[in-house]
Amino acid sequence: MRGLVLLLPIALLTGCGTFADPTTWLGTADVVEPSELVELQNVIQPDTVWTANTGAGTDEQWLALQPHVEDDTVFVVDGKGRVQAFAIADGSRRWRVDLDAPVSGGPGVGEGLVLLGTSDAEVIALAVESGEERWRARVSSEVLSVPAAAEGVVIVHTVDGKLFGLEATTGNERWRYEREVPVLTLRGNGSPVISNGLAYVGMAGGRLLALRVDNGGLIWEANVSVPAGRSELERLADIDGDPIVFGGGVFVATYQGEVAAIEERSGQVAWRRKMSVYSRMGADRQGLYVSDEDGVVWGLDIRNGNARWSQEALKYRKLSSVAVVDGLVVVGDFEGYLHWLDREDGSMLARTRVGRDPITTGIQVVDGMLYVQGDGGALAVVRPPAGG
Repeated sequence: MRGLVLLLPIALLTGCGTFADPTTWLGTADVVEPSELVELQNVIQPDTVWTANTGAGTDEQWLALQPHVEDDTVFVVDGKGRVQAFAIADGSRRWRVDLDAPVSGGPGVGEGLVLLGTSDAEVIALAVESGEERWRARVSSEVLSVPAAAEGVVIVHTVDGKLFGLEATTGNERWRYEREVPVLTLRGNGSPVISNGLAYVGMAGGRLLALRVDNGGLIWEANVSVPAGRSELERLADIDGDPIVFGGGVFVATYQGEVAAIEERSGQVAWRRKMSVYSRMGADRQGLYVSDEDGVVWGLDIRNGNARWSQEALKYRKLSSVAVVDGLVVVGDFEGYLHWLDREDGSMLARTRVGRDPITTGIQVVDGMLYVQGDGGALAVVRPPAGG
């Protein structure tokens, strides 16, 4: 699972302690071994089109780094600030910039900018075409999410619970939205997802916000999960996976809480299902696909949250975010494997390896291609089998 951040006090957030496993920290954990991979005859044959080295990767930290595809280019960054742009067609490098900055979130792309957040509480904007630096802006604390941009505004979520709307042309602050952060939170933040003039953002404490992009005005707030329990650890209920805006609904999941569907217009909860999730989900018109905290992969009915299937063969393998491509559900694990599941019943169809480093956040699907960035810095572009 992700690490924990203990906020005592909030003013010292950027220097707070981190714990890789909260139960170990409390001295109560049993060692849980990851499921062993059984021999599997691949039914389908995904193809790795090209690979590239993105640098130092996450630099052995939990960072919100993932590839971003825009038009015919894929943008990547490592934890030491090396930013690169590669041509989708053949993997040739178009530009590289070394910022010498501790990048902790990104890249986001929008408004002609490549956007990066840092552990030093900065947002850095580069030109899409050349990587030339356009501006730097100071925010209130570390950025462990991916900045988003639309309508002339860059939106950034910081670990102290604040949301900033920055002018895309200058980086000047246009608006700010503040929320109190619980004493104990997961290390990480939900990234803003922009749709139809609104930014949807999951918050620590189990709430989902819909804000106007232009001025930060709150349109609605949904209570996805209510923190419960006697201790701060038991009351931990964060939304760290990015919301999915799809078919008139916003789908979110909380750690130690629920998976839920929220009506996009009203903010009313359409359904909830008890499940603890800390990574990004996948969705298509057939269903919602989720990896829970134990590494069980679920296919849920997108209309009501009922379970269509579950797959337990990957338990405790520290699974990545979930991707859906061409009728296949794909997850990465801590040994660099991609696992390909049938969307209809969750059966295992194939296993491929794109590296030997963990795959935590770095999976994106664009135009039927899978872009996978391992924690060690290896980037692979994978084509699913035809008719998968």
